[in-house]
Amino acid sequence: MLLRNNIPLTYIFGKIKKELLLVIAYSVGIVVLYQNFHVTRISIPVAVPALLGTIISLLLAFRSNQAYDRWWEARTLWGAMVNDSRSISRQILSFVENPYQSNEIEAFKEKFIKRQIAWCYALSQSLRGFNPRKGLEEFLSSEEMTFIKKRKNVTASLLELHGMDLKKALNEGWINKYQQIEIDKTLSALCNHMGGCERIKNTVFPVTYSKYISMSIHLFIVLLPFGLIEYFGYMEVPLVVAIAAFFLLVEKMAVHLQDPFENKPTDTPTTTICRTIERDLLQMLDDNKIYEDKPQTELAPFGSYYIL
Repeated sequence: MLLRNNIPLTYIFGKIKKELLLVIAYSVGIVVLYQNFHVTRISIPVAVPALLGTIISLLLAFRSNQAYDRWWEARTLWGAMVNDSRSISRQILSFVENPYQSNEIEAFKEKFIKRQIAWCYALSQSLRGFNPRKGLEEFLSSEEMTFIKKRKNVTASLLELHGMDLKKALNEGWINKYQQIEIDKTLSALCNHMGGCERIKNTVFPVTYSKYISMSIHLFIVLLPFGLIEYFGYMEVPLVVAIAAFFLLVEKMAVHLQDPFENKPTDTPTTTICRTIERDLLQMLDDNKIYEDKPQTELAPFGSYYIL
């Protein structure tokens, strides 16, 4: 994900370097024929490429909007995952009762929250086509790792483990039925976010639409020197290159934005978001341990709440 405000020109034009070299060679060839060899019949009215350029601009604007909508939906879904990950951790820490300081209940809370962190990393890796199990040993137990190794969809399996533990907490009396329903709603929301990301990943942008626009841009660039040669002479070379670069860059931008999970600089920053989730959830877990370990007399009252 590009996070810098000042993107170097070498990066921007490096994406279309080969195309620009071809455009330069082509436009120089046209101007040499016109000026040195007096092949003047190749000139065409400038209105022809101008009309084609206007049509292409409308098509590019539509495609760019559609590509950005896909990118923004992906970012919105991951933003919702941050909120729901914090919510489910808060629910587990506050709903699960531990009046007798049971180590089993504390281990249950820690296991649940670390599994949620693992779920975020697994989803990020899966969407980018990498091994979703890589690095999860840090957050999962050996039994959980064995469980997910037998399943193809790792993220769905982790949510399944969430559900199993939630049922156990209800049966053990650690939470009541109403609390179980609320936590299950958050689990369903996480499942919906995961499905939304998979829909974006698996829905390919129409190839024919991309091909038609690409062919139109190439036709426009081919005709452009013939329309400008009569008015600008040798100066038509930098002018053609500048106009061609604009259209090619807009098309390239749309191509990159339409696939927000392809591990490119323009991707949704899922790894950075996962690290944010990990930091916040582990901090919530540590704060809960401090709160549970301290006697109530050592907690300073603040209204109806307690501050550490």
